[in-house]
Amino acid sequence: MNYIQQAYKGNNEWYHWVLTILLVFMGWQFVGILPLTIVAVMYSANTSELIEAANDNFMTLGIDNNLFLFLMILMFIFGLLALIIGVKYIHKRKLVSLVTSRKSIDWKRFWFGFVTWGCIAVLAIIVGIFISPENYVWNFKLLPFLTLLVVSFLFLPFQTSFEELLFRGYFMQGLGILTKNRWFPLIFTSVCFGLLHGANPEVQKLGYITMVFYIGTGLFYGITTLMDEGTELALGLHAINNIVAAFFVTTDWTVFQTDALYIDTSEPSVGWEMFFPVLVLYPLMLFVFSKKYGWKNWIEKLTGSIQKPSNELNPF
Repeated sequence: MNYIQQAYKGNNEWYHWVLTILLVFMGWQFVGILPLTIVAVMYSANTSELIEAANDNFMTLGIDNNLFLFLMILMFIFGLLALIIGVKYIHKRKLVSLVTSRKSIDWKRFWFGFVTWGCIAVLAIIVGIFISPENYVWNFKLLPFLTLLVVSFLFLPFQTSFEELLFRGYFMQGLGILTKNRWFPLIFTSVCFGLLHGANPEVQKLGYITMVFYIGTGLFYGITTLMDEGTELALGLHAINNIVAAFFVTTDWTVFQTDALYIDTSEPSVGWEMFFPVLVLYPLMLFVFSKKYGWKNWIEKLTGSIQKPSNELNPF
């Protein structure tokens, strides 16, 4: 059975999917936001200040950067827990079927994606600093930075895993068995992944041209998942991408405002760095993966049909 066909292993009536999606939404957007809301109430002087801060995602209340990051991640942790509960107890599927088509999770694939993209991401940032050093301010503070490293490496993977298992996992599998093809879930989940980031501060600053990056990134993760018949590589890629974004460079207008090593003081603008990953680095990574893991039949893997596996035993 291929990756999308893993969804056939569980309950697949329409209400199983609706109940799980509602459960995930409740865990992510209602239960998950409670810790942040409680802390925001403690930091706010009155109700009007709290309401005003809520419109700015509570970032204007002066909450410690590392604490704020952790509280934001908690939302995704509750969403991930809700997704796991839905898959296991509503769909009655094993969690591994949401992650991969292999018998067990291939952690070597995860770490390969994690390390290779981590090296490329760090190198790209260093090159950017070397080219325009006047745009960067050294911001190293020992204790806040060490705390940031702990929060980033221990907890950010939960956030990225939730997004991957929800979009490249649950939705891709569900849409695949619904539409009986691969191309629609690939395109649809990539667009939805991009739109999910539409509320990020950088989108408000730079405009919807940034959707090229976010949708392109979703497409990259989706292609990787379909070609590799599992999410392990995408999980590693996404995890290290956000970790590096959190601890290396920060600005006052992006979603990650942290105690990073550098502060980017440049004026927000749409430059080469917006398109370079999508047009150059992502295709390069796909080429590397294809050579390492022997990917073939690209058209079939990305656009082919999905058939329900036969439960009948072969009499021969």
